[in-house]
Amino acid sequence: MLSVKPWKASTIVRLTLCLVACFFCGAMLISVLHHAHVSPTRDMKFYRLAASAVGCAATAIVFVYRPWNADNVASRLGGYLVCLYGSIFLGTWAQKTAEALGPSVSQMIIAALSFQGAALVLIPHFLKEQGLSWNDAFGFCNNLRRAVMVGVILACVFLPFAILLQWLSAEIIVRVPYLQLKPQEQEAVQTLEMAVTWFNRVALGAVTILLAPAAEEMLFRGIIYPAIKQAGFPRLALWGSALLFGAFHVNLVTFLPLVVLALALTLIYERTNNLLAPITAHALFNAMNFVILYSSLGPLTHIK
Repeated sequence: MLSVKPWKASTIVRLTLCLVACFFCGAMLISVLHHAHVSPTRDMKFYRLAASAVGCAATAIVFVYRPWNADNVASRLGGYLVCLYGSIFLGTWAQKTAEALGPSVSQMIIAALSFQGAALVLIPHFLKEQGLSWNDAFGFCNNLRRAVMVGVILACVFLPFAILLQWLSAEIIVRVPYLQLKPQEQEAVQTLEMAVTWFNRVALGAVTILLAPAAEEMLFRGIIYPAIKQAGFPRLALWGSALLFGAFHVNLVTFLPLVVLALALTLIYERTNNLLAPITAHALFNAMNFVILYSSLGPLTHIK
């Protein structure tokens, strides 16, 4: 049975707001690197707009990083929103002066670092404000061997069902005429297929197998699910966090298998009271998909 987590609503909101601002910082950095690569001339207008957008997003983080109280919550939230919308406006303006972005290895890595990486950096501060250790928050020492074993079993059992569910989702999308949609691979998968060097594949493997599972499980299963459940809405917590997890990956074909996976990950977290169980299952599931994907691709090229 999952132990009670004394999450404070204000700290969860502030963590979420910080992650949103970090995501926009990462998006602008991706645009800057892409523009510097494809544009032979320096477009100072674009760089000024991009720098201003990053500055606004960074200022937004400052507004919410420190604790809130009844006296400062309105001013800090208002300052955050002004800076965030300023970042969005300036970033959109900058994008209009640049070429459209396509998937790339560097883009995926920066995007992961700006969200999942930022989450791993911010969560220790989040726990410090709660006065909790990692074990108190996520039960990392609770039946460690059993938790890891349960995670391994779930990943191995679920993989063939995930492949079946993904095929079923693709068939549904194709066969429903009113949708007029074509199944598309996740942008992350397209990026993985583009990686043809050892360096790129190792970097993407670290993001896919190590960074993403740890950060996403802490956010979705470790924080969001218990917070909603303990607010008195256990069903909403289960289904809401699962649907949010599926939608987070922004792909219709993988939405159904990811929602089912999220439900299974939540179940083993409940049963083991140790977040290492879903982290292990998530990481191994990603690792097996990673191996399957690259085993079907051509040979690696040497790094020059």
